[in-house]
Formats: sequence, structure tokens, C-alpha cells
Amino acid sequence: MFYSSFIEISRSALAHNVSFIKAQLRPGTRFSSVIKGNAYGHGVEEFGELAYTCGVDHFSVFSADEAYRLHQVLPHKATILIMGYIDDEELAWAIANDIEFYVFSIDRLEAAGRAARRLQKPARIHLDLETGMNRLGLETREVERAADLILKQPDAFEVVGVSTHFAGAESSENHDRVTAQLKQYHLAVRTLKQKGLQIKTLHTACSAAVMAYPETHLDMVRVGIMQYGFWSSPEIYQRYMGTSTDRTDPLRRLINWKSHVMSLKHIPAGEFIGYGKSFQASSDMLVAAIPVGYAWGYSRSLSNQGEVLVRSHRAPVVGIVNMNVLMVDVTGIPGVTLKDEVVLLGKQGNEHITVASFAELSTQLNYELLTRLPMNIPRYIVD
Repeated sequence: MFYSSFIEISRSALAHNVSFIKAQLRPGTRFSSVIKGNAYGHGVEEFGELAYTCGVDHFSVFSADEAYRLHQVLPHKATILIMGYIDDEELAWAIANDIEFYVFSIDRLEAAGRAARRLQKPARIHLDLETGMNRLGLETREVERAADLILKQPDAFEVVGVSTHFAGAESSENHDRVTAQLKQYHLAVRTLKQKGLQIKTLHTACSAAVMAYPETHLDMVRVGIMQYGFWSSPEIYQRYMGTSTDRTDPLRRLINWKSHVMSLKHIPAGEFIGYGKSFQASSDMLVAAIPVGYAWGYSRSLSNQGEVLVRSHRAPVVGIVNMNVLMVDVTGIPGVTLKDEVVLLGKQGNEHITVASFAELSTQLNYELLTRLPMNIPRYIVD
């Protein structure tokens, strides 16, 4: 089957990033690769297999469907943790296959206990605590009740971990909130231990907290955006660079999104290009059509703003980005022909289209832009 665009994922870049991140951790702290959102647009299956070859053996996903997809391609000795959505009907599958999952409500805990008793196999759970994010998690008043339910059914549960998530570790303006969360977390953990729970793994840190709050490393960290080569925020990047003697960015981007020239058209001066009158040729132009549009994750807000790379030159988007096609000005680029490679995101020659610049033009966050790349764009592993 042929596709109008494809994505390349760099093996060497991931290996480099994993090595850099692990070097930031306290000795003995485990690294969990967060691959929710289709591995931040990199592909759950492709990225999961690749990360495993780079020495990663613990993966955190959002939902049971992501866990199922990953479970199909990973060796059973790799650990999979569901941090979010799992239906009661899916609990039995998770327990039977040693998939770990968050428990963030008493209802979920009770449902997991019922499924575990039916299977006569313990549910491998992580108690997720509400410490101030006000999104998901066991409230303070529920912590002791959760402990009592677990202790009454010792054969139904294995408390693998206790977790929480910080509300904005990527910005110093949230410092007081983050430190208050960490204090609340430790108080709740103390309560659980005093009740008699045996807890194997304490974990709170995301990518931003790994860099900004080393005291949050604990037994494990859950790293998402950094492993893909992106910083959680400009502030986190600047803070790191302020302490580094090497002035080059230590992270490497994994992703290159490529397409090709679909057609070439000479446009006389004065003609409008595409829908409406958003772009009028001020002189004779050569315009290339690229078979990618907003249905493929190239935002319509990049109309008359975005750029692509053709023959190692920047080619500006002209006119409105269509559902399946965008037009670019290649007038000043010598030798452009049909089927020429077009880089929508990534590197070609000495030029780069970065996710940061791409996102700024479209008013999207790095995270949003990456995760909107459709799942049916093929992903290929390259060196």
C-alpha cells in the first residue's frame, strides 16, 4: 500500500536521549518510558520495540488499548503500566497478563478485587494519589479506606507502586504548588505504610520534574517528551543549559516527517492560489502541490505561514492548507521535479523544520502537534 507521507524514527537519537536521561537520575532509579498518545505521535508499536532495544524495560501508557497494542510486540519480561483509562471488562485481561494499572478511586479498587478473585491471581496495582492536581487520584480521605480494602484481601492485590502527578513542574511559577504536592504525597505514603501496606515503588516525576526537582526521582521516573528529543518547556531547557559547560542541546529529535512533490504548476502574476483570495501571486511563480493537509495532521492554521524543505531549501506554504493537499512556492529553488522529497518536519541537508517553530506558527504545543499525527501514517525505524 502506498502513502502520501511517512515518518522516520531515529534509533541512534533515541539511544542517545535515553542515555542522557538516565545519567540525570539518582543511582537505582528506574526509567519508565511514557508512550501515551501513540508514543507522542511516534507510534506505540514502532517506538515500543525500538525503545526495548535501547535498554528500556518499563513502559507507561494511558489506556488499556495502548497496553494491548504494546503487549503484542514486546517480550513478556517488559513491564507495562496503565496510568489512566481501563474499563471494568478489561481488568481481567490486564490481571491475567501481568499488566499493572493505576487505581485512582475506591470503585476501581473494588472492581479490581472482584476480577482478581475470579481469576485467583493478584491485581498488580499502583495507588494513584490526589495531591493537588485535581484531576485523578485517591483523595486524602480515601487513602486509609483503600489500605483497609487491600489488607482485607491480601491475595487479591499486589501494591506495586504509589504515584502522583505534578501540576506544572515545567514552570517555576508552580514551585510552591509542586512542593506542596510532594509533601502531601509523602504524608499519604507514610499513612499507607503505617497501615501495613508493603509498597515496592514510589514514583512522582515526569520529564520536567526529573530535571527541575531531583528530590522527586524516588524509585522510578516516568519520562515522556524528553525521550523524543524535546524539552518540557523553554524554562527547563534554559535552566539546564545554565548549568552545562557544553552549549549544544543534549537532546536529539527522533522524528522526520516526509512527503514528495505531487505536481508542479506555473502561476501567472495576479492569479490567486487555492481557495478564496488569501494569496495572490505578485509575480510569476512555480508552485508545488504536496499530498498532505489537515486530515494528515498539517494544521490549517499554517496556511500562508508554514514552511517545508525541498532540495534543502525552505519553501513557504501559499494559500489555504486543504484537507489533503498543501501548496508551496518553489520558484526560487533550482531543479525541482516531480517526486522530489519534501520534509514537513525534521532535517534535510543543513536546514531544519523544528517542532518548536512548527508549533509556534500553528499556536499548538509540541505535545499537541506530535500527538495529532495520524496513526495511519507509516513509521519506519532508521539509524
